[in-house]
Amino acid sequence: MLKLFQSIFGAGETPGRYPESLIEAAVERAVDGTDPRLRTLPRYRRLLREPVLHAADHVVALVDALSPAQPAGRASYGADVRLSTLFASADRMLQVFAGDPALHDYLAGHASGSGNAAALLLVERVEKSVMGMEMDGEVLRREVAQVAVDFRAHRLVDPTRDEDELRRQLKRRAFDHLLSLALQRIAEVRGERADLARQRTLLRRKRDALNKGQWGFDADVAESMDPQALQAELDETERQLAALGTDDRTLFAHMDIVIDILAHAERQMWAEPVHLHLDRMNVQRGADEATVRQVDLQELHNARGRRLAMLPLVIALDDLPRRDDLLAAAQRVLG
Repeated sequence: MLKLFQSIFGAGETPGRYPESLIEAAVERAVDGTDPRLRTLPRYRRLLREPVLHAADHVVALVDALSPAQPAGRASYGADVRLSTLFASADRMLQVFAGDPALHDYLAGHASGSGNAAALLLVERVEKSVMGMEMDGEVLRREVAQVAVDFRAHRLVDPTRDEDELRRQLKRRAFDHLLSLALQRIAEVRGERADLARQRTLLRRKRDALNKGQWGFDADVAESMDPQALQAELDETERQLAALGTDDRTLFAHMDIVIDILAHAERQMWAEPVHLHLDRMNVQRGADEATVRQVDLQELHNARGRRLAMLPLVIALDDLPRRDDLLAAAQRVLG
């Protein structure tokens, strides 16, 4: 049975050096996260071992290459140009953090609400063409075509007690994201047998349930569920899938997909540096202009075209506005 939030990574893994217990757990998670019926295939562990090791190497290197966690509080807002680029003000930044569902759930269950919490900030970067003004020597030119950069859909993932624990959780999330890509491809496979339509329906239901649990990094999650209810939905879906029985031809096709995704993990999910030269309005400018800020970000990409800016943070919890204060402010605006 797939345990949604259970991590397969411990502390201090480096590419190519893993305890056998981690390898075994990663193989079993690869099966549970896609099609558990793969266990009926002969030598399924042997088939998956090398692809799993390759994927583990990739996600460990990917997470270890993230920049050090940036302090994020009222005092530190202006100390890093990335924060002042991603958020219009310190107040706005703290409001976003205080209203974030993942951080709220973490504080409700694991912390006193004071001190610090580490989390990964994910943000969508959108470039759009606008008409603006700019100086041409002593002349102010109007209606000049420009490119503005908008940062939106801010969200936090894997809030936890410190940066080391955050990176451990992100390795689990990155591995799970590869599995979600494999599951999505499996759910899209067309077959000839009539009962494959039912299998695809169940696999899509499983994929949708995992998305509700914010499995991986996808940012288009419209709803979330209580973890116990989500686990129950996954268990029931897998029960129905198992009841359909097995067909070796279909299962070998599913196995091939899982192997291909994991064995080519670097083609499925990767990070790229982004170097922006922006003015105070987040309009792109030439690198040599006096008022320009250079903003260096890391962006996560996947084979489905998803692109998200990433920034590890250590959030000053004492600076956050209370959630009931945010609700009262929202009611005043709406009322």
